[in-house]
Amino acid sequence: MLRTRLSGLLPGRSDLAAVRRSPRRDLLAGLTVAVVALPLALAFGVTSGLGAQAGLVTAVVAGAVAAIFGGSNLQVSGPTGAMTVVLVPVVQRFGARGVLMVGALAGLILLALALARLGRYARYLPTPVIEGFTAGIAVVIALQQVPAALGVTDAHGEKVWAVAADAVARFVAHPRPAAVAVALGVAALMLLGARWRPGVPFSLLGVAAATLLAELAPVDLVRIGALPQGLPAPSLEFLDPGALGVLLPSALAVAALAALESLLSATVADGMTVGERHDPDRELFGQGLANLAAPVFGGIPATAAIARTAVNVRAGASSKLAALTHAVALAAIVLAAAPLVGRIPLAALAGVLLATTVRMVEAGSLRALLRATRADAVVLVLTFAVTVLWDLVTAVAVGLAVAVVLALRAVARSARLEQVPLDPGEHSAEERALLAEHIVAYRLDGPLFFAAAHTFLLELAEVADVRVVILRMSRVSTVDATGAQVLGDAVDRLRARGIAVLLSGITPGHDQVLSALGVAEELRREGLIFPDTPAAIRHARTVALGA
Repeated sequence: MLRTRLSGLLPGRSDLAAVRRSPRRDLLAGLTVAVVALPLALAFGVTSGLGAQAGLVTAVVAGAVAAIFGGSNLQVSGPTGAMTVVLVPVVQRFGARGVLMVGALAGLILLALALARLGRYARYLPTPVIEGFTAGIAVVIALQQVPAALGVTDAHGEKVWAVAADAVARFVAHPRPAAVAVALGVAALMLLGARWRPGVPFSLLGVAAATLLAELAPVDLVRIGALPQGLPAPSLEFLDPGALGVLLPSALAVAALAALESLLSATVADGMTVGERHDPDRELFGQGLANLAAPVFGGIPATAAIARTAVNVRAGASSKLAALTHAVALAAIVLAAAPLVGRIPLAALAGVLLATTVRMVEAGSLRALLRATRADAVVLVLTFAVTVLWDLVTAVAVGLAVAVVLALRAVARSARLEQVPLDPGEHSAEERALLAEHIVAYRLDGPLFFAAAHTFLLELAEVADVRVVILRMSRVSTVDATGAQVLGDAVDRLRARGIAVLLSGITPGHDQVLSALGVAEELRREGLIFPDTPAAIRHARTVALGA
């Protein structure tokens, strides 16, 4: 079985056929994405704490591996802002070797998720959780850029907002206006330029202009620093089996984020095209291999990037060749232009990421969700707040937990116990009066499960002044163990008060649950369970008249 699952996750003939469709267009799309990805890779590498080189290595190695083995023809992978949010505390606690170890562990976890075929469940994530999570990430990334945008290199704090506040205080004490001007200038150029000419890579133009300014004008700007020409030699020196226990929680967080962001990005890419559908399990498999490969060359954990994937789609990509071309082009830049890249001001990269955070937030979507329902608004705001104040994985867990509780509450409220009239037929007035006074029929609508069972018991316990109660079960959508036990308890309480209870319309699936728990077995032995309501009514008349 494992061999069969593994073979289904590997590249096949369909991937090769897609590459052959329009290779020239894919090559051009890949080059376009590389131009956009270069400043982002540098910026995310710096923000992660491992440096610009780590960002470039991740874009090249992880980008190539994920392109070949991933489950989407359009996905582009590499370092992302969301991942740097998780990595910063890892760097602070465990250093660079800890980050590499966390990346490798996360890769193994992603491979396990792929083999277990858990990728398909990502589509059940509630939209308010996703939107609150994305908006929170945007704010966190923006806060991370505050020190570089202000020209401060020694800001400290346990949380990102504390570091930003410390940077502001240090800037007030020793202002560096040049860094602020460069960061805001690059961000403004990207945002305004995108409205004017969406196809022009204004991020690269802004970084180039800032670098030229730093070279020609006597301004005080912190640079990236020297970069080696070429990729580092592969090494496994970071492996430390003794640190598995302490690093596993961070690895789980990285794997969860990589899975979440990659599958969301692939879904967005599918929505931007006609006929493209990604394989979620293959996507997890590709991301797992990418995160195993990147640390070997000194790269940080990677995931698919919505921004780069969107550029890839808009540039006309139709196969994995485009994402692979993007990785090869970045590798060529590393080999040919490493000294020039090292002269880029950090403030310029901060401006690139500030503009990126603005683009990440869909204000219209947030407003719509806040107006939709109170539950959606609560989940969105809570997920956003926890993302900014605590961490990403906690935010998703809290958002999901609250969303599930509110959803169960809504479903439980949809369950009803409704008294329905009995059709007296051609009976005498005296008999109709007897039926009206002593027989009551209740119809159960919706789910009878743990969240709705208590209300059901309270309502049914209020039945009084009757001899026979008919419970019509045909409209019950689902029954769980709690609901079945509560139903049995209600039946026992009514019978203890001398009220006969009849059940009708139990579906085979629900009957299986009731029988497994021994609910209503005495009613079955006494012949008080009927296939339909008319049969139950006929028996109820006999019981009522004979009582």
